[in-house]
Amino acid sequence: MKKKAKSSFFAGWNYAPNIVTYIRILLSLVFIVLYLKAGIWGFDSVSLRWAAFVLFVVAASTDKLDGWMARKYHKVTELGKLLDPIADKILILAALIIASVFGEIYWWITILFMIREIAITLVRIYVVHVRGRVIAASSAGKYKTLTQSIGIAMIIAPLVATLHANPLPSWMVSYYAVAFGLLGISLGFAFYSAVLYVYSAFFEGSSNSESQVDDAKNAVPLSPVK
Repeated sequence: MKKKAKSSFFAGWNYAPNIVTYIRILLSLVFIVLYLKAGIWGFDSVSLRWAAFVLFVVAASTDKLDGWMARKYHKVTELGKLLDPIADKILILAALIIASVFGEIYWWITILFMIREIAITLVRIYVVHVRGRVIAASSAGKYKTLTQSIGIAMIIAPLVATLHANPLPSWMVSYYAVAFGLLGISLGFAFYSAVLYVYSAFFEGSSNSESQVDDAKNAVPLSPVK
């Protein structure tokens, strides 16, 4: 039975939506290199910083692409449901950590996000190996990712280095206030969705799991009754 379960878990590994997820992971790795080489606020290389910004936006946006493909072509897989949020974590956490190292985002924001993501990842792994199912991302988790991605993208965009703004004009101060406001909203969604994950993992039955109730992206349409 265990061998059959493992086989079904990796079934569809070469489906198009999963390939998109693999590409997103590769883009995240390239993004990390460009972001580091561009330096603080992009002063070492504005062009590399803009390239990192574009890659971040593309990698974050493809999260919707693989979900759409999985729904449309009925290619939802357990592997895809597991790798999709992991791909998000690689991109987002790398961006947060580098930004904090550069002094662009407060460390306490990054640490709170890291605690949440590590905890949820451990819960996911536990549920997969012990209960044989995957808890897909909830709606709150998707809102968290959306606000988080927009906020981080706004900070990555090298406006300061491009415009040589010193001191910052009032509109740019407002711009960064909005960016950090989005990160604050994202933190709220992050811990709310974490409660949903834990509840689904330890208190709900598999028939009422979060992947069935909250996540439209991974819902497999039922065949029409004939």
